[in-house]
Amino acid sequence: MAYVPGTALLATLVVGCSASTGTGSSAPDSKPGEATVAAAAPGKYRTLPDPCRAVATSALKDLLPGAAELPEEQQKKVYEGTATVTYNTDRRVGCHWKSEAPDSSRTLFIDFERVVSYDPSVSDDDRAREVYTKKETAAGLSSPSATPSSTKDAEKQTSPSPDSASDSASHALSGPASEDKNAGEPAGENGSAGSDTDGGTDGSAGSAGSAGSAGSAGSAGSADESLLPRTLDDLGDSAFLDDLLTRAGSTAKNRTVSVVFRTSNVIVTVEYTEQPTVSTVLPDSKELQDKAQSLARKLVDQFSE
Repeated sequence: MAYVPGTALLATLVVGCSASTGTGSSAPDSKPGEATVAAAAPGKYRTLPDPCRAVATSALKDLLPGAAELPEEQQKKVYEGTATVTYNTDRRVGCHWKSEAPDSSRTLFIDFERVVSYDPSVSDDDRAREVYTKKETAAGLSSPSATPSSTKDAEKQTSPSPDSASDSASHALSGPASEDKNAGEPAGENGSAGSDTDGGTDGSAGSAGSAGSAGSAGSAGSADESLLPRTLDDLGDSAFLDDLLTRAGSTAKNRTVSVVFRTSNVIVTVEYTEQPTVSTVLPDSKELQDKAQSLARKLVDQFSE
């Protein structure tokens, strides 16, 4: 047997390994020609503020006028609000306030929802946009141009009897009104859906609110059209307002104005309700809408800070 020096043997082994690997071969885990997919960007907001501390006491005094007549300790309790019970405060929180006055009761509710996408190819913002769009569509406001067209369609489809004309006109004086099927007054083709009091987050309620409101506003003229449920162009990334009048109890009626807006991956809902103590009195749309929008603008400013 021929003797091979140690140095020569080592060189032979190195050359053999190199030859078996091949200079043009790829690593076992590499995939030539396959593009790397980057994960979608996370949302801007990772936490949510305390909703019961999100509204200043000065604003609550304006929104809940009846509380000012209460003793100091009771006022404090009203202004503290009641937190909504949720299972994950990193994802959703809310707060509720209520005050009683001789002429009416007022209720305020705010809800913060932080949307998270569990699909790495879909960003939190895009997922929040999908959730918001479903809410907007459920209210019958799929686009900024939806309100005028739906108004015209409702006016064409609704043919009120001569006896109902005076009722529609009286409702128009107080802004848009959408009655439930037990209210005893015509509300258009979709009026029966008005029994839902979610303030427009449910699809049937939102559609009824838009159709019923359009019928009333059409009788009073263009002055009331500005109070119809509509999209809002200058609030957050996207926003809409819904206005729903429903029966509360046997005779009284309450009006709930909802303002919903999206800022990045957070969706905020403001619901402001008034129920007069006298059944013949209808809550004023303009006042409720102005105050609900004012609060919503203060909340979006907090998220922008």
